[in-house]
Amino acid sequence: MQTELVRSRIAEVSPETETETVIISTRGDRITDRPIAAIGGSGAFAGELERALMEGEADIAVHSAKDMPVKLREGLTVDAVLPRADPRDVLIIPTGTVLKNAPVIGTSSPRRRAEITGIYPNAVTKDIRGNVETRLEKLLRGEYDGIILAAAGLKRLGIYGDDRFQMKPLDINSSLPAPCQAIIAVESRSGEFTELLRAINSEPSYLCFKAERLLLELTNAGCSSPIGAYSQVCNGRLYIRASADGSRTVFDCAGISEYESMIERLVSRL
Repeated sequence: MQTELVRSRIAEVSPETETETVIISTRGDRITDRPIAAIGGSGAFAGELERALMEGEADIAVHSAKDMPVKLREGLTVDAVLPRADPRDVLIIPTGTVLKNAPVIGTSSPRRRAEITGIYPNAVTKDIRGNVETRLEKLLRGEYDGIILAAAGLKRLGIYGDDRFQMKPLDINSSLPAPCQAIIAVESRSGEFTELLRAINSEPSYLCFKAERLLLELTNAGCSSPIGAYSQVCNGRLYIRASADGSRTVFDCAGISEYESMIERLVSRL
């Protein structure tokens, strides 16, 4: 789905450019019985895509930006991101049910664990892996009382609003998403396809992408970190909220040209 969105944008700005989809199964796709942190973190999804770029098997790679490693391989770059979709997390429970006093919530994310226990102090979190449909089937089978997924993915798949489920978006101000959540990033070899990719780039989302990745870099955060962040661009300024552990949120803003020093200042307060 994400790849098709990128292909569609390329067709809009450059109808003469032909594209072909190359499907690459990553380690994160193949190994679904262990937490992501146990199989290489963000590299479980991005590593093989980057290898395909370096070896010429593919010319561009399409990523969920939140799953990308902070450091790209030498010789690779991100020249475009698509407009950010709904960044919120969603608590999903089967229709007609009510969460019990100590609900079992499915998530493999330390950040989501911290945030859901802030909302439901008695909640018990349990690891869950697999694609969206697999996770929803596990929920319907009663393996969990609820699960947490990203709104953007649910909407792209046409599942948001499925009448089998109650979908409760979490407040973005108190339940911060993963840095770069709901952003689709397009990676390529440095210096190749730059003009084409910049033509499909969303400048506001790209600035948020850079700012939130800088925050990850400065905090040395990996996939096992509970850090959350969400930024917006408005009237020439960048606004950002961030949390190191889901319990305390800090806020800052600055002019676009000053975003790097602002992120450094923000990190010092986390």
